[in-house]
Amino acid sequence: MNGLSRRRLLKGSLYGAGATVLAPALGACGSVTGSVSDADEVQFWNLFQGPDGALMKDITRDIERRTPGLKVRSTVLEWGAPYYTKLAMASAGGRSPDLAILHLTRLPGYAPGGLLDPFDMDLLAEFGVRREDLNESVFKRCLYEGEPYAIPLDTHPFIIYFDRDMMDRSGLLKSDGQPVPFESPAHYLELAEKLRADHPGKLGPVFGHATDAGMGWRMFWTLFNQTGATFDLSGRRLEIDREKAVEIVEFMADIVRPDCRTMDLTTAIATFANGQSPLIFAGEWELNTFRTAKKDTLGAAPFPTFFDRPGGASDSHSLVLPHRTDADPRRRRRTHQFVAELLKSSLAWAEAGHIPAYLPVVESKEYAGLRPQADYAAAADHPVLDPQAWFTGSGSDFQNRMCQALQPTLTGAASARSAVRTMESEINTLLSKPNPA
Repeated sequence: MNGLSRRRLLKGSLYGAGATVLAPALGACGSVTGSVSDADEVQFWNLFQGPDGALMKDITRDIERRTPGLKVRSTVLEWGAPYYTKLAMASAGGRSPDLAILHLTRLPGYAPGGLLDPFDMDLLAEFGVRREDLNESVFKRCLYEGEPYAIPLDTHPFIIYFDRDMMDRSGLLKSDGQPVPFESPAHYLELAEKLRADHPGKLGPVFGHATDAGMGWRMFWTLFNQTGATFDLSGRRLEIDREKAVEIVEFMADIVRPDCRTMDLTTAIATFANGQSPLIFAGEWELNTFRTAKKDTLGAAPFPTFFDRPGGASDSHSLVLPHRTDADPRRRRRTHQFVAELLKSSLAWAEAGHIPAYLPVVESKEYAGLRPQADYAAAADHPVLDPQAWFTGSGSDFQNRMCQALQPTLTGAASARSAVRTMESEINTLLSKPNPA
């Protein structure tokens, strides 16, 4: 497919709200990419801002210092639909960067349409990174038609944080400092009530979901996946165990009652950070906030196993090669070298809370000394990535639609069955549309 026809198709619904900025995005692609004559310079697009952005800049500078001749020109773009729109348009229009960050759950919307090029694993091995060095649980999702179209940098899972002192006073910490298992939904609700009773004037466990575009879906997908029930997007209509889905939504409503039925994420984070709650369901990306606020009392663990199998909603910051019809072999070689060095530098990336996908780092003594990161590292063994479809993934309109469908039930205004019906309807609408890429 030529660039013009692909650009026209990309104006479809793949990029959701971002479709309204396609024309400006294409112009921006030209301005941020520019022309580079130096074959040793790697153009790198990413979406890391705040502490993550500062950390990535430090890592990149360190790699440049220790790698003779390598130059990296980093461009930071706005997270979400604007980023993914610009990346798609740049790839389709022949003005792509050499390397970009892509949430792994977005890969099905990019690789099938020729927007990405595969990696050369032999070339990565030449620079010291082999397939067996990468977390297989996420790497298997990097493959399209057997070829590696992404290289995972990390896993970032949905986990729990807890206040060690409050949990210990309630007798809910094991000898290793980790929480006692929540053996079932009923057992969790019993222990949550105990935490409320043991700490008068405080709230129980909290979960910020109201008005959020992702958290409600993360909780649903985590819990539903733990049951092993059917959720199949491979056909033209969703195949789902409806009764199991209703059970999960009912449990979600129980989780947020009574403390956080209408609590947004910002309020939930502040409530836990300020010592008003013993436990919060949140992403590992909140680590810096909690570590600053709670210091030595902060604990963390993988998402509890409430049902039949472990797992927590996850994604992976992955590295991709946006398609270039005239890829320069020397630039591609330098790009593979930079990717290898990023992976080997991921102990520094772990400081921000992300679990490195490069196993030699995770298995090192230095990583074992990181707390509480090492305490939830096992979450990367059971990542629950979004179901594979062109419209799913981090920052997608799909996740937002699922959260909106769940909100009336979580706030007490509708039944769980109503929420599931709405989710099914929204998914079937998306399944009826072709992948614009």
